Amino acid sequence: MGKGLIDSSLKHHLINAKNNGITKEEMAEIITHAAFYAGWPNAWAVFNLAKEVYADEESKEEHGGMFGLGEPNTAYAKYFIGNSYLKPLTKPGESSISLANVTFEPKCRNNWHIHHATKGGGQILICVDGQGFYQQENEPARKLKPGDIVVIPANVKHWHGASKDSWFSHIAIEVTGENASNEWCEPVSDEEYDKL
Repeated sequence: MGKGLIDSSLKHHLINAKNNGITKEEMAEIITHAAFYAGWPNAWAVFNLAKEVYADEESKEEHGGMFGLGEPNTAYAKYFIGNSYLKPLTKPGESSISLANVTFEPKCRNNWHIHHATKGGGQILICVDGQGFYQQENEPARKLKPGDIVVIPANVKHWHGASKDSWFSHIAIEVTGENASNEWCEPVSDEEYDKL
């Protein structure tokens, strides 16, 4: 950078730095600090190289909040309009409570559904990124933003998802209950959704 040699050899060093644990934020700090000695034109060229090297990390961090985007939610895709992504935060059998970060692309929402249980049960949503909606049957939709918490009792029909112009992520906590099961119902129609 100091000599203005912004080529594949420098990109190789940036890749090695990333592979050895230098975070995107740390790399930005290093380049910014060195810019005062190497000159801002050289630094801007290095920033562009670093942006390429850290691009995959940036795209994962861009959505999903602090937990990241996760993988396409293919197992439940038939119960969603649009694409959603799932990042489990607990391993099966690790705890009696299941935690997962669920991310919805803009306009994505799940179908109406019910978390059944004869005792206990239900779900808790902790909103972590973007803007979305939650609605219980026969109630107005509630707009959601990071920091909002939704407690969904067992046996209540509801849906949740992203707003029209924002990605949305929440941590879904499945509350332990007796005879617990999920019932997936009809989709949230475009007509209903477009009124929000």
